[in-house]
Amino acid sequence: KSKEDYLEAILMQIDKNGACRVTDVANQLGFSKPSVSVALKKLEDDGYVEKCDWRVVLTEKGEIIARRMLDKHHTFYKLFVHVGIDDVVAEHEACQVEHVISDDSFAKIVAYLTEAAPELLQYQAELWVPTMGFKFRWNGISCC
Repeated sequence: KSKEDYLEAILMQIDKNGACRVTDVANQLGFSKPSVSVALKKLEDDGYVEKCDWRVVLTEKGEIIARRMLDKHHTFYKLFVHVGIDDVVAEHEACQVEHVISDDSFAKIVAYLTEAAPELLQYQAELWVPTMGFKFRWNGISCC
């Protein structure tokens, strides 16, 4: 899995449970705890997460990436289902698209949907980070 997948999984656990443990990430991603521990150590070394006792905490840098990926995922999933794509296919393809679409293209799609289908956008832009794109706060809805 990619760095973004790990950060997104951590964010989803924090949003859902108020905290995240190595076990939570391992269970969500389907990996062993030792494999996840190695990946989290790399993310910690790169400044994306911190370990606080038993908890895994996103740094600001990690949260920006995680929220951006999760928001892309939610947006594309909802869009795909809205146009009639099967839920399972929409989930799988949203996971793929979130990793390849540029922040600029995503921002343009969001701008279009804001006018054309605002019901698909249940988040509010909270922060623009020029080097990383949009950071959004999702309204408590979790996926996957």
